[in-house]
Amino acid sequence: MSEHHTLAPLRRVSTDVLEVAYYETGSAANDTVLLLHGFPYDIHSYVAVAPLLADSGFRVVIPYLRGHGPTRFLSDSTPRSGQQAALGTDVVAFMDALGVERAYLAGYDWGGRAANVAAALWPERVLGLVSVNSYLIQDIGAAAKPLAPELEAGFWYFYYFLTERGRAGLANDPQGVARVIWERNSPAWRFGERDLERAAKAFANPDYTDVVIHSYRHRLGFAPGAEAYTELEARLAKQPAITVPTVTLDGLADGNFPATDGSPTAHHFTGPRLHRTVAGAGHDLPQERPAAFAAAVRDVRELRRENAGRERFVGRRQDTP
Repeated sequence: MSEHHTLAPLRRVSTDVLEVAYYETGSAANDTVLLLHGFPYDIHSYVAVAPLLADSGFRVVIPYLRGHGPTRFLSDSTPRSGQQAALGTDVVAFMDALGVERAYLAGYDWGGRAANVAAALWPERVLGLVSVNSYLIQDIGAAAKPLAPELEAGFWYFYYFLTERGRAGLANDPQGVARVIWERNSPAWRFGERDLERAAKAFANPDYTDVVIHSYRHRLGFAPGAEAYTELEARLAKQPAITVPTVTLDGLADGNFPATDGSPTAHHFTGPRLHRTVAGAGHDLPQERPAAFAAAVRDVRELRRENAGRERFVGRRQDTP
């Protein structure tokens, strides 16, 4: 498959809140894996991953997140929330709409957070998790604690989006904002204009700006959450453990999230876990290193098989070239 291929045709299914547009490949008779994209990206982060996993015996389903691409809210009255509880709830509601009882979840950035939330709150629905940058459930109560200045600089858009100037900037030029974030998130990635233009089509969603702005204002404590997610956010505030089999990945060329050996987040993973670092990979790891990401999905399936019936597992570290 060409790296500039478009994932098509799209399918659509309705949850209680959204009409979700998604791409699917592979046999429906196989275990399902949901591949969840981040911001400011789209489903084409998985353009090279999808065929690898379909060939490995997965049913591969790649939805557009709320506020992205052709995914739409069903009601004008639904708050355009981008908070983490909304993203995680969307995953489980999407599975319900597909008639999928249990699935593997794999993602990065917003998609990784959605997968983390679903795995933590609904572990009975999750066969296994692949998460770039490890544990991604936000500790909103600690949002005012500063990071090192060099890390804060990389998160410039968090603070930009707190202002009305930032809202206007995103609304006026979402592709320009994305370009700067891509360059800083993945300084070693030489993406092409066609890559960015393809992803930018997802930013034309009428709810894109509202969802993105709410996401960043909520995570920093500057906007309330939607009432529908109050109870779930209270549970997430306790930083719940992830008990399902998990493979975590860190890109060694991630401009904002320095790679670790997995130990700083080890206490959040109480089930089977394997941690890897991936050479040359930045923040959009599945698009930059698709073979490594696909291998992680295959390996979490094997991790589940290896640990069937076992209650605990000691994580291993493995570097991936």
